[in-house]
Amino acid sequence: MNSPSSPGLPGLLSRLLSRSIERLFGRSPAPQPAAAKIPAKSVARSYRASELGLRPDTVPHSAMRTCQVLQQAGYLAYIVGGGVRDSLLGMKPKDFDVATDATPEQVIKLFRRSRAIGRRFQIVHVMYGREVIEVSTFRAKQENAATDAHGRVLHDNVWGSIEDDSARRDFTINALYYDPIGDTLIDYHDGVADIQQRTLRMIGDPATRYREDPVRMLRTARFAAKLGFQIEPATQTPIAELADLIHNVPPARLFDEILKLLETGHALQSLHQLRAQGLHHGLLPLLDVIIEQPDGERFITAALTRTDERVLAGKPISPGFLFATLLWQQVLVRWRERTGRGEHTIPALMSAIDSVVDEQCEKLAIQKRIAADMREIWSLQPRFERRNGRSPLRLLEHLRFRAGYDFLLLRVESGEAPAELGQWWTAFVEGDHDRREALMARVPAGSGNGARKRRRRKPRADAAPAGGSTPD
Repeated sequence: MNSPSSPGLPGLLSRLLSRSIERLFGRSPAPQPAAAKIPAKSVARSYRASELGLRPDTVPHSAMRTCQVLQQAGYLAYIVGGGVRDSLLGMKPKDFDVATDATPEQVIKLFRRSRAIGRRFQIVHVMYGREVIEVSTFRAKQENAATDAHGRVLHDNVWGSIEDDSARRDFTINALYYDPIGDTLIDYHDGVADIQQRTLRMIGDPATRYREDPVRMLRTARFAAKLGFQIEPATQTPIAELADLIHNVPPARLFDEILKLLETGHALQSLHQLRAQGLHHGLLPLLDVIIEQPDGERFITAALTRTDERVLAGKPISPGFLFATLLWQQVLVRWRERTGRGEHTIPALMSAIDSVVDEQCEKLAIQKRIAADMREIWSLQPRFERRNGRSPLRLLEHLRFRAGYDFLLLRVESGEAPAELGQWWTAFVEGDHDRREALMARVPAGSGNGARKRRRRKPRADAAPAGGSTPD
């Protein structure tokens, strides 16, 4: 049963008591916003959380403890974002974030193992062993906020109420506030109804919200693909016109967002969503070419299907391997162009790799260690074709052999590399010593055998002719 209400009498009494204690003991209240605020929807819908299927025993101890400590200190504290949304959808949440009316300084005073991070958007990380709970302070949506030339908000640390905070969140399905201690769910923007109708809807005017933070367009594509939701027309329409604003986002932040998109367990659908919304230009500009070419489409489909299977099975994935698969067709095209002009195979490949990595790092700020993994995976591919002598055994000892071998199997699956090559290496990897020796002894003809040719020394100009004697 639900009814329109404020966040609840117990919460309000708690806040009043907190303010009284602050006045008695001189504790400074939360700073008030200096800028004018856009008013939020004033009436919330309050649900009994258990009636919607939310249960406290599914909340990690770390998140529950964080809420308890904050509430016992007189603050409001709710679980927000994906933890609530995914729980309502029957999915296993990846994170449980907490929102509160306590400022970062006040949160840090309550938790010994905590630290503030971020400048544009300051939050607190509360540590429980290796587990981290992200705690954010309720923020106000500003009317006259400082922005760049394209409308992106540059400073977002103006504190507000829970109503203000709900108004500045991106989607209605992410603006739900769950109190696991009081068994209450607060909904200011009909997010529960949108979850039930499987609709993705932006809070406020979508065009304005995209200008404030263009990354929201990528999040729209990601959530639509991950959740299988329909994008509400008013939320979708401005994306085509504003897609170029993505170029104004710092490359490091774009890299993080693309990585999140690829790690959803629905990477293939996410890439198709990017392409459908026109958001891949400048990020993965050859996505059109890759998908329209049969070999490229088969390769990307095989790679991302494997990635999604691993994510959904709870297995780790390698960002370096992921980006190596996405950019391989670009490397392959440039490699073939160079060998077609007469360049030697290996130097041509190294040159193609350098050009692709340098170009892509400017757009996405791919981390150096990830770029190094990509380079090694790509540079190993010609070595799989050399099966003469002891080359296979030396390759087997390479640190990145497994990643290179998995990459080879994707090339085989997509039809780019011969099936016989994949079968030979699979038998070699799985075989014992005798089996491997037998395989190396029966390497098929034309399989890149290419034993190194002896380099003949040029005769010196003053060398004696064969069988003769030096002249007098």
